[in-house]
Amino acid sequence: MKLRAVEARVLSVAPWLLASSVVGHLFMVAFQTKMTMIDLLVYRNGSPHLFSGDLYEWRLDQYADVFPLPFTYPPFAAAIFTPMSWIPWEASRWVWQLICLACLYFIVRTSLRLLKLDDPRRAMFWTALVLWIEPVRTTLNYGQINLVLCAILIGTLASARNWVGGAGVGFTAGIKLTPAISGLFFLIQRRWMAAVWSFVAFVVVYGIGWAISPAQSDKFWFQLLGDASRVGPVGSAINQSMRGALSRTFGYDVKTGPVYIVAVLVAAALTWFAVSKTKDVLALIVSVQVLGLLVSPISWSHHWVWMVPALLWLVYEGGHLLCTITAGLWVVLTGGYLISFLLLAQPNIWDFPRPWIFVVLGWGYPAAGVLTLVAIGLAARRKAAAPARDEDAAASPAVG
Repeated sequence: MKLRAVEARVLSVAPWLLASSVVGHLFMVAFQTKMTMIDLLVYRNGSPHLFSGDLYEWRLDQYADVFPLPFTYPPFAAAIFTPMSWIPWEASRWVWQLICLACLYFIVRTSLRLLKLDDPRRAMFWTALVLWIEPVRTTLNYGQINLVLCAILIGTLASARNWVGGAGVGFTAGIKLTPAISGLFFLIQRRWMAAVWSFVAFVVVYGIGWAISPAQSDKFWFQLLGDASRVGPVGSAINQSMRGALSRTFGYDVKTGPVYIVAVLVAAALTWFAVSKTKDVLALIVSVQVLGLLVSPISWSHHWVWMVPALLWLVYEGGHLLCTITAGLWVVLTGGYLISFLLLAQPNIWDFPRPWIFVVLGWGYPAAGVLTLVAIGLAARRKAAAPARDEDAAASPAVG
């Protein structure tokens, strides 16, 4: 009762908290405080090169002396972003930030709705808080696309309509390949038509890219796809995939060798442990996305915006000690800006050797991701066992 009373008081000021957070963020946008939005520059400035035929030769030199940034997404993504190049840079910065803020609120609101806690004030409260955690901050600071993709996916995957869910997965996979892992969500639920729709949507998106530029499309899908070195430094602390963490541990890029394969199998087994005993939609969505982040060659810290719905599930639905511990770990890791600290501490983005303490800390997000899968699995089994315990108690004869 005391916790509910505290929550009620906090939620009463939730609109003010959200307004304060948004105003603080927009202040940073206005004065460009740590907000180069370098990735938005890549999207905006690189996309028109799709039509000049040199999209994947182009590099952004601005703010990128060490690693001039290439355009790393499929041709369809360039087509989507090209209109951004038609408006002035200052206007595009503001448009993108407002879109991302709206997506963040939508992610929180949808997650809470799936938890049957669809209270606008609660959504405002959590949006005000998670606006300042590291994956969200870095997504906003870099002008990244993660919040947009997350919003599209969680919104469409939550739909009961097969064509809506499938279209969401196929569309986002055509923009950035990693959302394709979301197709597992349909396979786990045995929603075969949704899986078919996701494939159809992806083929359509691929076809649009190929129709615009066959040469650029063929180059991306048949030459550049899978080249992690082109995306960025695998061993940098900002890469919070298992491959990145393992590479820092061993002192060299483990690539797709035996160590990486074993790690992928472990992650897959833990994901099955998480999803095999639950029909909780948010738990299934989070589990599949965490698997994708763990096994991807590159999972930058800002890709981990999926920890927002994961955190909400752990706080409201978990119901056991490991869920509380995992939620606390996510708060410490992302609220303490661990990855930003490790980036400052590393000698450069290319060298793998690290002092052992930095190697251990560099496992932060993957370790929390693994714990999230275990926590979901344990919670599912605890809930499944509860009715059996209740039946046994009801069947037991009274004593005395």
